[in-house]
Amino acid sequence: MNERALAIAFGLPEIGAWFRLAEGKTFEVVAVDEKDLTVEIQHFDGTVEELDVDSWRQMSVEPVEAPEDWSGSLDVDTLDLPESEEKHQDFPDPLNFVDGYDS
Repeated sequence: MNERALAIAFGLPEIGAWFRLAEGKTFEVVAVDEKDLTVEIQHFDGTVEELDVDSWRQMSVEPVEAPEDWSGSLDVDTLDLPESEEKHQDFPDPLNFVDGYDS
């Protein structure tokens, strides 16, 4: 059986999928290692965690849409933004913000 078939058989998620834990916290799947059968997730607060397939399967999660406010996992604080910018703005292209920032 090839690695992709094993991943499907074990119910591993797709990269980029968002989930909500029972306690309401959200996270995104940022990597799946089909050979080692591990899942790397990034919580909305930016914390990264690697889980083996058994831990993944035991988690009580539900699939959700990606949050509109993507800044939770980034290290951006109100103090980091120029005075003219508001926290949690909708930036269509995050690189435009980075390129336009004058330090």
